[in-house]
Amino acid sequence: MNNSNRDLLVLFKQELMTPQAIEHEVAWLHELLFMVERLDNFVKAHELIDLNKYKVTNKPFDLKKAIRRKKDQPFVFLNNKN
Repeated sequence: MNNSNRDLLVLFKQELMTPQAIEHEVAWLHELLFMVERLDNFVKAHELIDLNKYKVTNKPFDLKKAIRRKKDQPFVFLNNKN
């Protein structure tokens, strides 16, 4: 697994947690975020709304191309399906 550097602020309800329990929770959170942030999973959860062409697309290739585009296009939106 990619061990990327990220800053996480983790708040716990329990006041008394061992350092091992905290480390376990942070590792679990990192694994969860790693899976969610993958481009394939991101594409599955979004759709592209293009108001210039009055088109809504779910095609993975078009979504990846829009995400990787350096310059944003006017009236083209990335919408979360959830």
